[in-house]
Amino acid sequence: MNIPNLLTILRLLLIPVFVYVFFFFNEHNILYATGIFILAGVTDGLDGYIARKYNLVTKIGQMLDPLADKLMQITVIACFTVAGILPIWILTIIVAKESLMIIGGMVLYTRKEKIVIPADHLGKAATVLFYLAILLIAFDSPYGKYLIIITISLTLISFFRYLRLALRKMKERETGQQ
Repeated sequence: MNIPNLLTILRLLLIPVFVYVFFFFNEHNILYATGIFILAGVTDGLDGYIARKYNLVTKIGQMLDPLADKLMQITVIACFTVAGILPIWILTIIVAKESLMIIGGMVLYTRKEKIVIPADHLGKAATVLFYLAILLIAFDSPYGKYLIIITISLTLISFFRYLRLALRKMKERETGQQ
């Protein structure tokens, strides 16, 4: 266990804290929950930076880091949807896409070859834009809802790129073994 992986685990632990604060703090709940969300974003940036700078990248980290991101994103969108801040179609698209990514990642990782598809620049950009969109929405900016639509579009493009890459890697492994 290294520092980047511990930061990822911290981010996973912040998810139920976010939900609790979002729904059970009476005054300024969205503001406090957004602070937790920002903290999660900082840990996300830090774990990636530390892992790359100090060569602490691990297969488990490559799997847990995007899982933590996806679970946090789904949680935030679900909370905002339940609160009536975001429409249900946004939650539906994100949950479907992220569920497929989680299941696909687990299937690839549990194969004999333990295939891991690392995050690409488009996926990272979509994550950063997601954090920015949520901040704008939390602070009631009219641009937040436009940015979330752009973010969803980038997320879907990134998903299809991951899918194409995963299928290619699986095919390469299968043909390389025969």
